[in-house]
Amino acid sequence: MSAQTFRQARDLLGKPSPARERLAMLFDADSFVELDGFVMTGDEPAGVICGYGSVMGSPACAFAQDGSGFGRAQATKIAKLYDLALKTGIPVVGIYDSAGARVAEGADVLAAYSELLLRVNNLSGVVPQISLVTGVCAGSSALLACCADFVVMTKEAQFFMTPPALSQDKVEGAGSAEAAAKAGVAHVVADTDAAAIDAVKQLLTRLPLNNLASPPVLEFAAPAENVPAAGASGQELANAFFDSGSVVELLKGFADGCAYTAMASMGGYPVGVVAASGKICADGCNKIAKLVNVCDAFQIPVVTFVNATGFEPSSKAELCGSVREMAKLSHVYAEATTPKVAVITGKAYGAAYVALAGRAANSDYTIAWPDAVISPLEPQTAVAFLYADKISPEKSREQLQAEYEQGEASALAAAKAGHLDDVISPELTRPAILAALDLLSAKRVSRNPKKHGNLPL
Repeated sequence: MSAQTFRQARDLLGKPSPARERLAMLFDADSFVELDGFVMTGDEPAGVICGYGSVMGSPACAFAQDGSGFGRAQATKIAKLYDLALKTGIPVVGIYDSAGARVAEGADVLAAYSELLLRVNNLSGVVPQISLVTGVCAGSSALLACCADFVVMTKEAQFFMTPPALSQDKVEGAGSAEAAAKAGVAHVVADTDAAAIDAVKQLLTRLPLNNLASPPVLEFAAPAENVPAAGASGQELANAFFDSGSVVELLKGFADGCAYTAMASMGGYPVGVVAASGKICADGCNKIAKLVNVCDAFQIPVVTFVNATGFEPSSKAELCGSVREMAKLSHVYAEATTPKVAVITGKAYGAAYVALAGRAANSDYTIAWPDAVISPLEPQTAVAFLYADKISPEKSREQLQAEYEQGEASALAAAKAGHLDDVISPELTRPAILAALDLLSAKRVSRNPKKHGNLPL
């Protein structure tokens, strides 16, 4: 190659583009090292920029598509990046913005997608993977992006398998970031590229480099000393007890009525945060299971706040397979060997208690607030079964229910029976969790040898 040809190729491949701008925002200044920069598709660049560098001081790999078509050359570059991440044990960030497959390449492009899908899944649970969708992410690319641990989108991005315009049943908003959030696909939706990349950075700082690495230690400030009241929302609980400014809510807009999930830090150490309330629906089960599964893969502790009266009992939910989703949630919690702390802030009835806070089966450390009610059935139903013959003009059903909640179903009764580790006042919640996480940091569990468990799918 002549010097002139080399300069022309360098100028073509290195010209400014949204993909380069996004990588520049992601990586620390002057740390990005590009790989395979001269790979071409015919007379054009391959359509993706790949490389490695440091993000907030920690190493990471990343690729960014430039909006052109996906083909064999692009797949080869990305595959090499995945192989590098596997060898070195560092996270991968994929920035998706593609015009779709290069159909002219025929079966070659299908083979290219298959090779990447294999690598994505081989890396799953080994190094953290974050997908950032800034443009169109369609078809097989959507499969790749969705297999990551977290999916971040900009509000103008599009995410779909089949173009909504070609769908027989036109659904308003299909393929949008808003729809992806409501469907539980997008963990975070941001207004701009800069805000989305900042969310990616926040998530990376709360994850270890790989499944064998120690979790990062973050600078932190204690939260303001405000104790939430009984029935507080998941957001209020997270802001009250975890490090100030550390909470990153996940899957907002998906099953918000019964489940809250977030990544945060406590005492500078990363934790997953779950808050379950009311009747947990099938989507809520999925939302919680997603976070617990990721946290378990990277040995990140999970703190679960429980104020749940059970699982959604409607016949419609049954027809939609809610029992399967409940079983999936229970399976994920029981199988997880990462440290698990449960705080019962209000109600913990039946299967909800068993799945989320049952010390014997799942939780390493379970505590409750003094007014918590722990019952195998909803108190009203329990009274009907146990004390129907005691209802009289002198003692109403409501009085018997109050006695049941303050006696047999009280937190103190559960603690006396050995089902709770402690009953504490709400203002002691943060120090109690900190002490438990400190003790559980050395937790090690060996499971029976097996290929994998039979997760209800």
